[in-house]
Amino acid sequence: MYVCVCKGVTDHQIRQQVSDGARSWREVREATGCATQCGKCACYAKSLTKEALQEARMDADMGLAYAV
Repeated sequence: MYVCVCKGVTDHQIRQQVSDGARSWREVREATGCATQCGKCACYAKSLTKEALQEARMDADMGLAYAV
């Protein structure tokens, strides 16, 4: 789904940025250009980034639990 129509950024691209190592909304915004034009998508894009970061942390924690 498109999150930022101005820059053509999808929810998949935001999640991919987090998967590739982005650790903040600022890093995702800089990498994708999301919310840098009109800004109407910023609120949703931030919450999506936060959700993806939480999932990444949970996945990392689970990986550590299984490694022990």
